[in-house]
Parts: sequence; structure tokens; C-alpha cells
Amino acid sequence: MIFLTTQTFFKFSLSFRSFIDSPKPLHSHLLLPPISHSKQNCMASTFSSTIPIVDLSKPDAKTLIVNACEEFGFFKVINHGVPMEVISQLETEALEFFSLPLNEKEKAGSPNPFGYGSKRIGPNGDVGWVEYLLLNTNQEHDFSLYGKNHEKFRCLLNSYMSSVRKMACDILELMAEGLKIQQKNVFSKLLRDKESDSVFRVNHYPACPELAVNGENMIGFGEHTDPQIISLLRSNNTSGLQIYLRDGSWISVPPDHNSFFINVGDSLQVMTNGRFRSVRHRVLANGFKSRLSMIYFGGPPLSEKITSFPSLMKGKESLYKEFTWFEYKNLTYGSRLADNRLGHFERIAAS
Repeated sequence: MIFLTTQTFFKFSLSFRSFIDSPKPLHSHLLLPPISHSKQNCMASTFSSTIPIVDLSKPDAKTLIVNACEEFGFFKVINHGVPMEVISQLETEALEFFSLPLNEKEKAGSPNPFGYGSKRIGPNGDVGWVEYLLLNTNQEHDFSLYGKNHEKFRCLLNSYMSSVRKMACDILELMAEGLKIQQKNVFSKLLRDKESDSVFRVNHYPACPELAVNGENMIGFGEHTDPQIISLLRSNNTSGLQIYLRDGSWISVPPDHNSFFINVGDSLQVMTNGRFRSVRHRVLANGFKSRLSMIYFGGPPLSEKITSFPSLMKGKESLYKEFTWFEYKNLTYGSRLADNRLGHFERIAAS
């Protein structure tokens, strides 16, 4: 269950201090420089038709999920079971929040770690054309100050989170089956644990008219991997999301407001001993339409040891040193978005 007050309204967050607020609102004069082509591959100009699609109601779902996680670390799910009415209503609530004057949004508090933030992403200089709301899914809050609609909002958010968490656990159990791990709930039990460090986030990318006029590209949210086990993303029908392929190219993900997109996280990459790859992704700003995305990050308890499962190593040594989720979270405090955080835990073979 999720609980919040007016002061914590829409506090959507990675549950550690990974985002620092900026006091300035998003305005056109704060445009970031276009993406440097000397540092980035050229922007994908067309949508990719190669994104794996998994129908969770079909018997071949587990096989398709494993294949997608091995090749892309990313896939789209349909027949996911989350009521569209709940999704639409929650999106409406979020858009209403982002349409408020800046001083009203700031009443939610700065993201330290929970609250409202804009532009600055993390303490180490990363910026984006984005504002966001952050929430710890396990923290109890008092709804009594939310106003006349506080009960409606509480029920709506709890319903959404319950459905998304269930979907995440179902997908993780299909992964375990597809990997032929005897313990079906080896991943999902970490999300169901009462100490699970799972979090919820809403990103709002305002339309940037200058991009439409100048034909430039600009980062909404810089390239990164998600540190948790799994991420479930739902967005409105606006483009911007891109994923990085193993051949070094970026492809644009066609928007689909009826479906969810699933990311393999760093922790799952370690647990599968590198068989599943944590997907590097980013969001580009849009010159014509605003983009709203809602992401559930499924994380383990802070004390959970993250290590490769013996059955997936086939007698070989793990590619990664063991660490706790708490240790890995701490590492992110001092890192930039694009840093290879798992590199600190890789076992480097002698030359």
C-alpha cells in the first residue's frame, strides 16, 4: 500500500538520494545544447520494428522474455492486466500536478529523496529537459491533508501499484521458468518482501518548440541503465525513448500508451551472470508534444546480497563480485548517469 499527504503528493523516487532539485522552472531559455555527434551516435530518425513484443497471456511468453532479455534487455508487454481506466486516471492526476504553478509544485518538497524536481538529475552535473515526481512505495503517509479528493487518489494509486507490482512479479517468475531455475519465485520474492526497496517515478518532458523550429536534438533524460532488478515503464503516446543495441546503435522505441515496456536492471544482469543485459536507454525531448512516463522500479531489500545464481554459471566463476543492494545504491551517489557502475564489481581476468 502507498500513502501520502499534500506535502508528499506524488513523491516518486528511487529510494536513495539520486536526484537533486533545481529551484528554477523549465523555460525555453534554459535549453540544453544539442547532443554532440562527436560523443553520441547519430539520432535514429525512424522507429524500430525490432522491439520484442510479449503477450503475457500466451504459453510461449517465458521463452520470448528470455530471448528478449538476452538480445535487448528490453521488451514490450501486452495483455498485462493493468486496468486502462486506472492508468488513464493516474496519468490525468499527474498532468494536473505538472500544470500547477511552480510554487505549488514545490510544496511537495525537494527530492531529498522524495518530492518534486526539475532539470538537475543527480548531484554530479547531469541535466535534462525534464521535471519529475518521486515516491517511495513502502513509506506510509497521512492522506488527511490531501483535500476533498484524497481518498479517491489514495485508492487510485494503490490500485495502480498493486497491479503493476503483480505484473512485475509475474514477469520475473516467467523469467525464472525460462531460465530453468527450480525456484520459480527466486526473483519475485524480492519484490514481494515487505522490505523491498521498490520505488515509483513520474517524468514529465515539456514540449520544446525550439527543437521543432531548429530541427535539433536535445536530451530529456541522459543515457543510463537502471540499477534495480526490473523496471516497468508506461508512457503517453509521445515519442522520445531510445535504447542502445549491442552493435553500438540507438533505436527509437515506438510509443504505445496501451502497453508497458520492461527494462532489465543492473541487479538482474548480475543475478543471471551476464546472460541478461541491463539495457542502456535515454529520452530525447520532443518539439511538438509533452511526454509523460510512469516507471515502477522493482528493487530488493537493502540487505539483499546480489550475486550470480550457481545454476546459471554452469560450474564457471561468477563474472561479478558479490555486493549488497545497499552498497550498490551508495555507489550511485557518486556516479554520473552514463557511468558503468557494474564495472566496479566485475571480475577482470588476468591478461
